[in-house]
Amino acid sequence: MFNPRHIWKRPLSSLFFAAATIAILCSSPGHALAEEAPAMLTQDNANILWTLIAAVLVMFMQAGFAMVECGFTRAKNAGNILMKNFLDFSAGAVAFFLFGFALMFGNSIGGFIGSTGFALDGATAATADGMWTMTFWFFQSVFAATAATIVSGGIAERTKFGSYILVSIIVTGLIYPVSGHWAWGGLWGDSGGWLEAMGFADFAGSTVVHSVGAWVALAGAMVVGPRIGKYSPDGKANAIPGHNIPMAALGVFILWFGWFGFNPGSTTVADGTIGYIAVNTSLSACTGLLGALCTSWLRFGKPEPSMSMNGALAGLVAITAGCYELSPMGSLIVGLGAGILVVLAVEFIDKVLKIDDPVGAISVHGVCGAYGTIMVAFFAAPGFGSITGIFYGGGYDQLITQLIGVGAVFVWAFGMGFIAFSLVKAVVGVRVSEEEELKGLDITEHGMESYSGFQIFSNE
Repeated sequence: MFNPRHIWKRPLSSLFFAAATIAILCSSPGHALAEEAPAMLTQDNANILWTLIAAVLVMFMQAGFAMVECGFTRAKNAGNILMKNFLDFSAGAVAFFLFGFALMFGNSIGGFIGSTGFALDGATAATADGMWTMTFWFFQSVFAATAATIVSGGIAERTKFGSYILVSIIVTGLIYPVSGHWAWGGLWGDSGGWLEAMGFADFAGSTVVHSVGAWVALAGAMVVGPRIGKYSPDGKANAIPGHNIPMAALGVFILWFGWFGFNPGSTTVADGTIGYIAVNTSLSACTGLLGALCTSWLRFGKPEPSMSMNGALAGLVAITAGCYELSPMGSLIVGLGAGILVVLAVEFIDKVLKIDDPVGAISVHGVCGAYGTIMVAFFAAPGFGSITGIFYGGGYDQLITQLIGVGAVFVWAFGMGFIAFSLVKAVVGVRVSEEEELKGLDITEHGMESYSGFQIFSNE
């Protein structure tokens, strides 16, 4: 009986057996296909593959936002938070498909708004351009959902669900696309926006995505008002702790993970730059957390977990504008500044402006988004992107451009957000009743409890 292991006892037989095996493998169809495989993955197909993978990572960030918002708010509103995050992506993607994408990336009218590509008109999978357009739309749709879901956290625990649906559609279908066209319109259409023409640098959206969502949230928080019990009659701010810090921590880790699609994916090109963009992204998050941890430790006497987590997010938001332009050392510095800034901003907005932002969305995404965008003008390093920052011998023109861009987007997003919330408030109302707020939005808005059978609190 033949036993293949006997072959290896005779060196000459072993040599013939190995040679025969290699010859068979080399002549097999599978090996021929393996040799041809590199030619099958063209640069265009590699770009599509990379952009699609990045888009999936960014879509997963919706889970991260949901966990952060749930963890930092009370258990009686957890289901409402989840529903708003599902709504942001579901209704927002439809609105972005029908008209948001065209307003953002269509052929420009005077550099202010796009005019072509409604419902992806003309895109077909039969052509290479059509396949890229559909991939690019999917990637941009998850960015639009990110801008919308930031609003959710800033007005959590007291907003009518139906009213929020209307505002979310307005954000993804109008507010975000118009200002997005100013900075990014040329990424797909034949002509770009006015900020893009000026040389405004926001590679992955510190201002275009994050600040837009935060400034709309700021407008919403002002129109809706603070939660019951947030401020005493004398104006003192009272802490309303979240119900699940481990859940919030999981959300931060998911967002951190997804950001490696958010920033490196914004190349939409499979090339070597995605590596150093990922390095910059991670380093800024690390120093953002350390900066917030140390600042909260000094100010409050303890290294506060929620502030530290928001510090990581602040570092991620801040580096998003300059992840392509900065060196790793610059990313460390920008992230550290964001971590310190977010703690101070949360306190200022909460205690001085007396605006109730349950999760710190305005500070993390608005303040640190603007900060990170401006820092590009200082820290853009030669040998990385296409800009030379002030600290490397560059002029002040870029700083002026960055300031104009940050200011213009604030005026647009905050102004339109305030108008949208005010109109919805006048027509259908934006805030639940006092009784509904006290019972919790899970029961009063959705007819269920998120922790039924497990909760250790009463909704009555």
